[in-house]
Amino acid sequence: MRRYPRSYFTLALAGIALAALPLAVALGSAAYSLQRLAGQSRDALYQTALAARASRQLAEQATGMERLARQYLVLGDAALLESYEKLRAAFRATTSELALLPLDELQVLQLNRAVEREQALWEPLRKTPHARLDAAPVIDGVVELADLAKIISDQSGLLIDREVESLNARAGSTQRLMGGLLAAALPLAVVLALAFAWLTARPVRELDAAIHRLGTPDLGAPVRVEGPRDIEALGERLEWLRRRLAELEEQKAKFLAHVSHELKTPLAAMREGAELLADGSSGSLNDAQHDITGILRANSLRLEKLVADLLSYHRAIDPRAELRLEAVDVAEVIRGVLDAHRLRAEARGLVFDAHLAPVSTLADEEKLRTVVDNLVSNAVNFSPDRGKISLTLAARGNNVAVDVSDSGSGVAPEDRERIFDWFFQGRANSAGRVKGSGLGLAIARECCLALGGGIELLDSASGAHFRVLLPLHPVRGSA
Repeated sequence: MRRYPRSYFTLALAGIALAALPLAVALGSAAYSLQRLAGQSRDALYQTALAARASRQLAEQATGMERLARQYLVLGDAALLESYEKLRAAFRATTSELALLPLDELQVLQLNRAVEREQALWEPLRKTPHARLDAAPVIDGVVELADLAKIISDQSGLLIDREVESLNARAGSTQRLMGGLLAAALPLAVVLALAFAWLTARPVRELDAAIHRLGTPDLGAPVRVEGPRDIEALGERLEWLRRRLAELEEQKAKFLAHVSHELKTPLAAMREGAELLADGSSGSLNDAQHDITGILRANSLRLEKLVADLLSYHRAIDPRAELRLEAVDVAEVIRGVLDAHRLRAEARGLVFDAHLAPVSTLADEEKLRTVVDNLVSNAVNFSPDRGKISLTLAARGNNVAVDVSDSGSGVAPEDRERIFDWFFQGRANSAGRVKGSGLGLAIARECCLALGGGIELLDSASGAHFRVLLPLHPVRGSA
């Protein structure tokens, strides 16, 4: 089952949408909560305004009813009773409006008492003729009704305060809800964004790693890229390129091995012939012939060195070559290499400054010797006359560290990235007699990789400074 969509664009779009989903949900919930709060605030404002207006009207209507009732008792005018009846209808309508508001139990009780008292007052006024009407109960009734209306009007402020408190409580609850949603949405959005960033970056990292491997001699690992279909198609093209480069590399290795092997025998015969001519074995030579013999001898030595490097290169990259691990005294190997180069160094006044700690490890002695020999040979070639070549050997944690530095002009900044490439020769001039082939450092690197270590060029104030790091395998029976 595919975990990726067909298009990288679709994957990125889905990642952005999913990462934004928690924030969208949080914003939607916040908008809904704010809308509810606004509606509740609007309702509360309407109810408080209605309560204030109705309670004020109720008090005014009760006062008017009291005045009309007193006038009717004194004058007995039927028109006053009709006015009272109209005002009473308005009073009943106002009590109905108040009854619809969210009153507390005491307010409801007082409102019911006012309605009952008004009804009890109206019955004798409506049914009893003026001549037989008892004024005292009517006066007491309208006074009590006015007092009840005033109490209800005064307590309408309590309704307003209660609505304000309720609104504040709802606002606080909405604020806490929005804070909680935001606190939950932000980490979730960040987690989803990081997850999709990793998911979308993974095929890109695989492509980058594959391209990086194509720039190294290690072409054995196949290119596998898992992701959207368009990214996988790029991985398939890189895999085709890897196989093609591996084929070309194998053909090159076979060609170089064949050519170097075929050149070795006739080149030895040419050099031997040049030596015989120079020694006068075939007769005395004049000055011009001596010069020609010297040119032949120097160039045959150069060709012989190049063929030897080509053979070393072939052995270094041969995948069938096996390591012959044995107990190796690294310091002794370095001393042997220095002895081999001592005559050439002394001829140019070069000094070896070696600080070698007693370190033994399990390694392939031939490959280790090749690494040290190529580094020392480079140092001799690129050091000026009467210069100094420094070597140090030490154990660094789980590694054996070999440092080789010279007093030459160093490696040009533009050459640092390619200094270990096959057949690459830097811009610095060699002070040695034999021009290099551009294989020494590449062979040293291959040998270090075969031994499970590496080689690097370090920054140096003057000259070139190379460091070899190899795994330190303790030798049984060693101190």
